[in-house]
Amino acid sequence: MMTLPKSLYISHGGGPLPLLGDLRHDEMVAYLQRIAETMPRPEAIVVFSAHWEEQVPTITAARNPPLIYDYYGFPPGSYQIQYPCPGEPALAGEIFRLFANEEIDARLDEIRGFDHGVFVPLKIMYPDADMPCVQVSLVNTLNPSRHIKIGSALRDLHKQNVLVMGSGFSFHNLKTFFAPDTVEPDQLNEKFENWLQTVCVDRGYSEEQRSELLVLWEEAPGARYCHPREEHLLPLHVCYGVAKTPCTERYGLTIMNKKSSMYAW
Repeated sequence: MMTLPKSLYISHGGGPLPLLGDLRHDEMVAYLQRIAETMPRPEAIVVFSAHWEEQVPTITAARNPPLIYDYYGFPPGSYQIQYPCPGEPALAGEIFRLFANEEIDARLDEIRGFDHGVFVPLKIMYPDADMPCVQVSLVNTLNPSRHIKIGSALRDLHKQNVLVMGSGFSFHNLKTFFAPDTVEPDQLNEKFENWLQTVCVDRGYSEEQRSELLVLWEEAPGARYCHPREEHLLPLHVCYGVAKTPCTERYGLTIMNKKSSMYAW
């Protein structure tokens, strides 16, 4: 990857486990490190995390956002992780303006910090914590068309060398991570991943067709098995909306014994 992507959708794994040496996340950690090493360094990153939902897109505007340890039942060290990357109030204001240009109601938030969907992958990719970051919430209606539109409003950030990153998980059925393996669930996992790859990669689709398929994602094989609730998939819709093209890179990997993927546009 020699040019900076317009957007990047990542699967961020289970809570803080990628930072705790969990072997089931080794491949994910290696991919994130490789992506950061091979793409040009952005001026800043705008992250849509699966772990923040509001009535309207809400934008962190603090200069030094705190961390939010929004996970439970992990070792004490999980709640002492530090990642003091700076916020970027000017960029937050620019995002607010871009939303207004597209008649998207939005809100600036000068108090909220970064949740683990932000600081876990960024600590892996940019461990020096010197990459300015702004987080934007999902919209709690979880409407896929709306999230594509939200991404489209930010298409010009690429001209400012800003990367839009969707931080979710292409497979997110928590019960199955701890259930005994069976043939059928594995098949559904694979079928959905194959569908997602085809939709994001295949240049035979028009962008109208690709958008429609992503909006109707629930009709894909294994869709609701892989996503009983879609908050971990919708950051991908935002990333697609930024580019409105087939993806330029797909990364297939295994996380916590489940097939998953990442996409760059």
